[in-house]
Amino acid sequence: MTSLSTSAPGVRQTGFRFRCIACANLSDDASQNFRCANCGDLLEITYPHWKETAPAALELKSTWRQRRLSLSTIDLSGVWRFRDLLPALESDAQAITLREGNTPLYELPQCSRITGVPRLLAKHQGMNPTGSFKDAGMTVAATFARRAGFRWVACASTGNTSASMAAYAARGGLRSLVLVPEGKISWSKLSQALDYGAVTCQLRTDFDGCLRLLQELVLRAPVYQLNSINPFRLEGQKTLAFELLEQLDWQPPDHIIVPGGNLGNSSAIGKALLEMHALGLISRLPKLSVIQAEGANALVRTLREAAGKRLISVHAETRATAIRIGNPASWKKAAHVLEATEGACEQVTEVEIAQAKAEIGAEGIGCEPASAVTLAGLKKLLKQGFVKREESVVLVLTGNLLKDPDYTIDFHRGDLFKGTSNESASEALNPLRRPPVVLDAALDAVIRTLEQAEKV
Repeated sequence: MTSLSTSAPGVRQTGFRFRCIACANLSDDASQNFRCANCGDLLEITYPHWKETAPAALELKSTWRQRRLSLSTIDLSGVWRFRDLLPALESDAQAITLREGNTPLYELPQCSRITGVPRLLAKHQGMNPTGSFKDAGMTVAATFARRAGFRWVACASTGNTSASMAAYAARGGLRSLVLVPEGKISWSKLSQALDYGAVTCQLRTDFDGCLRLLQELVLRAPVYQLNSINPFRLEGQKTLAFELLEQLDWQPPDHIIVPGGNLGNSSAIGKALLEMHALGLISRLPKLSVIQAEGANALVRTLREAAGKRLISVHAETRATAIRIGNPASWKKAAHVLEATEGACEQVTEVEIAQAKAEIGAEGIGCEPASAVTLAGLKKLLKQGFVKREESVVLVLTGNLLKDPDYTIDFHRGDLFKGTSNESASEALNPLRRPPVVLDAALDAVIRTLEQAEKV
């Protein structure tokens, strides 16, 4: 067995620079924990020469439209199709891709009736290859990990990141290490990492504890970190916004609403909106809003209690496991894009999440619990008057329904809140429940069931 070398491959890149989000220090190199050598804060990727070198907006739109007709492997990716605004590759063949992106934009007629918002759409990132938005970032981050010469990649995860990283590592001939909190993620997500060949460690801690250990590990061993603090992840994830605006014929919606967990996705989407506006791809900025679960509301509290100046960590508890994070790494980036786009940050209860998830499911598209905070949050923002009913709204659904089937089954059987403080409040959700009906194998029994269903 080959021993794990203690020397790290080089991580110097070209064509862009790393910039600290706090002190704005520029560098051509990134440490393995992607933190500024000057002040220790997170790095982001910037393109200093875009103003001189970026093609005109009309040219970019035409190029991206033409690539949709191409059968080239890199053009079949809904991420790399926008590679003009991503870190440059030396050749198209370098990209590790599973044809990610290209996700649908759905109308939500039933949710429109419920909320009174006629122009309500959902951008469903759960239709990515591994079932979550993580794939859009992982294709870029894994590509640059391999390009930098790393053999091992690793992540701390509540589930979706581990599935995505393991898939792209396997596709790119890399080894992967997954650190997950024991008993606190969906087995459906963990099964993906196992199937894709990851070395999987269940740690007796929460997600934040897993991430702390990972950040120590990458400073001791040549392991490339693929959590969302990796700025290459956010560059890939920002293409969600490029694709969304292209689907809307470059007419920005009034609002884009995103779930908030580790806050990398909202940061990435916000970065894309600001870049598109600066390059003339869009004429105005949508308001980007972030919704968190009430039991994992670190950003909400940070903005309300500390005016966004310091992070208020929380002990995260929510059945929406994908956003069960109490110490979000990208909170400063998220706070910046909320301010820049004049967006809002709100929290929703477990019962509100469950209701919204069932309502999205009734549209025939479904989503994992964390995605449903967007619809639940929209209802609150409407009551507050922040969103007007005549405005256009896009909900970003981050994960597939099949990511957490136990949640769905427990909801429809009436077991989701059994024995909890939410049990009595959840009785209002009974009209949304569709539990399986056990019958004798008799035609009359089935007909009576149909007749009963007609009355509902």
